[in-house]
Amino acid sequence: MQSGRRKKLTGEYLESERNGRMKDGFIKVAAATPDIKVADCEFNRQSIKKCIDECALKGAKIIVFPELCITGYTCGDLFLQDTLLDNAKKALAGLVEESTGVDAVCIVGMPLMKQSRLYNVAVLYRNGEVLGVVPKKNIPNYSEFYEARHFAGGNSDVTYINITDIGIGIRDDDDPDYDIPFGCNILFKCIDMPGVNIAVELCEDVWMPVPPSCGHATAGATIVANLSASDEITGKDIYRKDLIKGQSGRLIAGYIYADAGEGESSTDLVFSGHNIIAENGTILAESERFSNGFIISEIDTGRLVSERRRMTSFPVDDPDEKEYEIVEFNMNISDTALTRRIDPAPFVPGNIDERDKRCNEIFNIQSLGLKKRLVHTGCKCAVVGVSGGLDSTLALIVTARAFDLAGIPRDKITGVTMPCFGTTDRTYSNAVSLIKALGATFKEIDIKDSVRQHFKDIGHDENEHDVTYENCQARERTQILMDIANKSGGMVIGTGDLSELALGWATYNGDHMSMYGVNASVPKTLVRYLVSYYAGETDDEGLRNILNDILDTPVSPELLPPEDGVISQKTEEIVGPYELHDFFLYYMMRFGFRPSKIFRLAVNAFEGTYNEEVISKWIKVFYKRFFAQQFKRSCLPDGPKVGSVALSPRGDWRMPSDAVVRQWLEELD
Repeated sequence: MQSGRRKKLTGEYLESERNGRMKDGFIKVAAATPDIKVADCEFNRQSIKKCIDECALKGAKIIVFPELCITGYTCGDLFLQDTLLDNAKKALAGLVEESTGVDAVCIVGMPLMKQSRLYNVAVLYRNGEVLGVVPKKNIPNYSEFYEARHFAGGNSDVTYINITDIGIGIRDDDDPDYDIPFGCNILFKCIDMPGVNIAVELCEDVWMPVPPSCGHATAGATIVANLSASDEITGKDIYRKDLIKGQSGRLIAGYIYADAGEGESSTDLVFSGHNIIAENGTILAESERFSNGFIISEIDTGRLVSERRRMTSFPVDDPDEKEYEIVEFNMNISDTALTRRIDPAPFVPGNIDERDKRCNEIFNIQSLGLKKRLVHTGCKCAVVGVSGGLDSTLALIVTARAFDLAGIPRDKITGVTMPCFGTTDRTYSNAVSLIKALGATFKEIDIKDSVRQHFKDIGHDENEHDVTYENCQARERTQILMDIANKSGGMVIGTGDLSELALGWATYNGDHMSMYGVNASVPKTLVRYLVSYYAGETDDEGLRNILNDILDTPVSPELLPPEDGVISQKTEEIVGPYELHDFFLYYMMRFGFRPSKIFRLAVNAFEGTYNEEVISKWIKVFYKRFFAQQFKRSCLPDGPKVGSVALSPRGDWRMPSDAVVRQWLEELD
């Protein structure tokens, strides 16, 4: 063979659609289990065609069918009959001809002769053209499987088979020497859709210690199709699901698994049609077993490419050196409608049990990080500024747990409340009660007079409620905390969270600074669940009531005077909803998505909650603040990383403070 030979397949229909573009990296795919009759190739052809029509109507661009679906997997020694093999080729020819004008890659299974050997193969075709033939590499011959009685194993080396050898006649515009690549190492690359590189393996291949898809992925495949006939026995579905989920995660790939179902012979086996679509370790869609039909979802190839780019340890092989055949084809996608669920809270698990497990895990990471710092420094005291808000509540809880782990009495924690112009009775009362309920030493320092003296020193009018008015209070509080820590030989525990750091919603050298920031990588949307989790776990009813009231209190820095005793300064009315900002932050940092793609995902995720105009407003605010406030993140104190998104300048996010946001905003406009 010619190493790395590229075969480009296009037609008149394809050329007319060349201007189509893939929208945000999404491609709609399907795994289908048609109704079949064993050894009735014509019936099966019609059933497969019906599935293709239904999937294509729903926008599917890759449609995967089960192993040997044209004949049925359970034909046994009928596979050695010329009649069956000839009719299988006739059925394939009919399917290929009927695909003219269908803008989808169809992948069907059948038995096929090549040089006196019979192979179990997957045939890929679209728009009246066959793209390639991939044989099954690993042939099972144990327990209920006896495929080696009929089939030879496929080879990685790619050879060629003439179009007439697979039963397809020559059309007037066809080259009589039209050869089709045949072998395991074939990548099907869509020219018009960067990132869509398809590879194929069949059933047993994925159950091997080193499946062929491992090599396919390192050679560039982002989507793996598996044509399977996996019979059903008790408990096998759980393993099968974990296997496909794990393989997609290991390969950082999309995985389309199509399983044989009802219609196969029940002489000894039953097949359930257990179809699965997975992406990078996540199940996107799964069929109900024992029911033929199809499942559809969208694979985000942009996310896969981004994740591989981020993981510099992901091996990348030159497909030419590995002797892969590259088959190029065209496909039109103008806008892939999304049916997959976009989680509006990507930092927060939706499942309650999983969420509780996550909360406990984060508490342990935060507490053990602080414990290590306490033990290492020999520090026996800690100082926490407690406002009665969520962040300082979480910080105080974590500090208490760290002291318990280090064997230090909780009364060595000094909880300081520092009321000033914006403090309300509600938050003050909750701060005092929380400090005492957790067994810390309570200290109150009213800072009004100190701040007024500072206003006088710098010549600021107390009635001018500007940024100076606000930041003077924040810096006064930080100065007090630092000085108390010095006096007691302790350390100041930071309370600011990840969302505030992303937006720069912190006073530089005020609440921005501490000796150890336990909340530094906890997003605001998760802070609430952590406090709620702790409230549910505690046996102290009084403490639980305090925490629940804190959870019901609006998020506020309380730097402006209250109105009629009620909080007047609500953070989310100023910088925007934290649930939106956390969503933007996750997809920007975790996958490097374009602002336009993040906007599209947000519109989908928050449908019925925020309209496009509101989302557009706040995503622009997010990018402006994120770029403008980098200087604050460049000098952050230490703090434990708890998730995949963090902003530590030492390990997770290195960004120049002078970077320009213009191009990101222009894309949104």
